[in-house]
Parts: sequence; structure tokens; C-alpha cells
Amino acid sequence: METTKLDPRQQILFISLAVLATLPGMYLRITGIHPDPIIGAVTFGLAIVGSAFVLSWAAEVIQLDIAAGLALALLALIAILPEYAVDFVLTARAGQEFAETGQSSQFGPLALANMTGGNQLLIGLGWPMVILIGTWRVRKAGVSAELAEGTTPEEIHLSRPQSVDIAYLTIATLYGLTLFLKETLSPFDAVVLVGIYALYLRRLSGAPPGTPHLVGPSAYIGSLPKRTRRIVNYAMFVFAAGVILLCAEAFAEAIIELGEAIGVSEFLLIKWIAPTASEAPELLVATLFAWRLAARTGLGALVSSKVNQWTLLVGTLPIVFSIFAGMIHGLPLDAQQRIELFVTAAQSVFAVAIVASRSVSRNEAWVMLGLFVAQLAESGLAELGHLSEQQSHQARIGVGIVFLLAAAWVLRRDFRACVTNVQDGLRTPWSELSAEEHV
Repeated sequence: METTKLDPRQQILFISLAVLATLPGMYLRITGIHPDPIIGAVTFGLAIVGSAFVLSWAAEVIQLDIAAGLALALLALIAILPEYAVDFVLTARAGQEFAETGQSSQFGPLALANMTGGNQLLIGLGWPMVILIGTWRVRKAGVSAELAEGTTPEEIHLSRPQSVDIAYLTIATLYGLTLFLKETLSPFDAVVLVGIYALYLRRLSGAPPGTPHLVGPSAYIGSLPKRTRRIVNYAMFVFAAGVILLCAEAFAEAIIELGEAIGVSEFLLIKWIAPTASEAPELLVATLFAWRLAARTGLGALVSSKVNQWTLLVGTLPIVFSIFAGMIHGLPLDAQQRIELFVTAAQSVFAVAIVASRSVSRNEAWVMLGLFVAQLAESGLAELGHLSEQQSHQARIGVGIVFLLAAAWVLRRDFRACVTNVQDGLRTPWSELSAEEHV
């Protein structure tokens, strides 16, 4: 295990603060108190953020006990469980609404908003943060690429084993391009997307053991005696999962009530605010890796997270919807939702394009960040009434088209590398993938 010098008191303080952040929300839920929408959104949001930090630390430590590739996938999956919980609450409400009225016009769009917002936030903000901070740190520290996991002042080089993530993200993205053409997110889509994720996990399960790079509280927990470490780790999982189950529904309700109270679109709040709370710890951990000259590890975790969001998260929504609707039926998609799916899929195409060669540059990160800022600006202008609904839809479609054009520009140079990496990711034996590379 690779760690940095630790101050145990400082790490215990961090863990304690995360736990304390969950207590007000737990108290409100247990006592049944219904707070003011603003207080509720903040309190339950802090509970989600605190539990997500606890989950992320526990997930990092689990790398000490299972295969490296599988551990990274589980780390990415566990770290976004809070987002799954919020999305499942909204999808369940959509299913109940459909069972009662034959449509899901209120909660269906919110379920898709949370999912697409989370995906767009992950790539649009998370990836550029890691790339820009990682390359900047290498330039400031003046270290070689070998000492910085293949990162130079201009780009991050991913390792050959990470071609597995690239391969399955490519497959999921190609299928994701079909979703916006449909009128429902169907059970068939669920079978395909969950199947892709199952194959991804199966592929990763053959990865050889590795040496995890732990930082902060996870490094402190990892340094404990094996038996103590496992007890603490499992206790953290149980605690965090309990908080999420207790507070996820209340958090979603508080966000909706907050929108009504302050006159802001609940769609907009669910799309951007809810994913920001649930994904904040994951993004912070990945950024911390970049700061510690381990940007490849941080970016790798976010790439793996994108795979499971674009497969397992999307694929399970029709399942949850069908269960609560009391029938096998797809989650209905209206025009706005199909546009959101198009933009999310187009952004994913650009993400695949820039990692196709296993080398991601600062310029590509700036393009990605710039397009994400454009999305935020469009949302703000539409909310303020400066754009009509039709103009907003046209602007969103325009952003998606720019993503696709940017992807085509990158792939004109890296298409062969993309094909090679997909082949590596799907078929090349792990013993060959793990062979030491010269960067």
C-alpha cells in the first residue's frame, strides 16, 4: 500500500466531521420533523455529502482486499451510491405516478434530470479538474512523468490496463446514442446496459493484485491492523448506507419543495444541485489524487465511474420504474428528456474520443470544461426567461452537436488508437496488459 505521511489525529478529525454532518439529517428523519424547504435541502444534503465521504473512504480501503481492476470499479460504483439512491427515489415516484394516472409527467423528467445531470457533471467538471490540476502540479513540482504516474505538464497518459475501461465506455456510449431516439427507456435497454456492466465486472475480476495509492482518512484506516481495519471498514459501509437510505427520499423531496418555495425550476435543481451533493466526495477524492501527483489514478476512477453511470445507473431505471408501476413498462421520455439524453450521449462520445489514445491533454480538458460552462449558462438564461423553451432546446441540441464535431476532430487523428485500445480492453490477456510500459 502506498501512503503519504499521516497525522492520525487529523484523519480521525476528518472522519468525525463527515459523521457529524449526517447527524442533523438523521435526527430530522427519525423524529419526523418536517423542516423549512431551505433548511431541509441543506440538512439532508449535508447528510448525503457526509455519508458519501464515508463511503468513498471505505471503498478506497477495500482495494487492499480484492483485485485491483475490480476494486477500482467497485470504488467507482460505491462512491456514487448516493446518486443511485436519489435517482431510485424519483424513479419509484414516477412508477407510482404512472400506475395511478397512466403517465409520469412530474417525476419521470426529474428521474432523468438527476441521471443526465450527474453524467454531465462527472465528465464536464470532474474530468477537467483532474486533468488541469494534475498537469499543473507536475509542472510546478518539476517531477518526471515516471514519478507522476505518466503525467506531464501537458497531458495525462493512462496505463494500458485502463484500456478495459475505455473499451466498455465505448460500447456503452455507442448504445447510448440510440436512447434519445426512443419514446421510453425500456426493459430491453435495461437488459443491454446492465449486461454491459456485468461483462465489464467479469473482465475486471481477472485483473492481477495491485498496490493501491491511499491518501487521507483511507490511508489511515488502511494502516490499521488487518482485523481492525476490516471491522472499521465494514462499519463505515453499514453506517453510510443507513444514512443514505434514511435521508435520500427526504433530500429529493426537499429539493422539489425548495424549487416551489423560491420559484426555481425543480428540474434545474434536481439536475444540478442533487448530483453536486452526491458526487462531491468522489470528485474531491479524484482531485486529491491529482494534487498528490497521482492524476492517472484519479482520472481512472472517474472513467470507471462514467462506465457504471452510463450502464448500471441508466439500465436500472426502467427496472425500478416497472416495479413501482406494477407492470413491465419503459420509463416514458418527452422531448426535453430526449434532448438531455442526446447531449449526455454526445458528451460521452467526446469523452471516449479524448481517451481513445490513452493520452488526455490540457487543451482537451479546457474544451470539455468550456462546453460544460456553456451548458450551465444556457440553463441559467432559460431559467431567467432570456431564452424561450424552443430556444433552450435548440441551444441544448447545439451543444450536443458541438460535442460530436469535437469528437470527430479528435478521432480523425486517434481512430486507430481507439480501435486498438478497444481490442486490448476486450481481448488482450491481463498478463500482457499489465506488462510494464515505458512512458
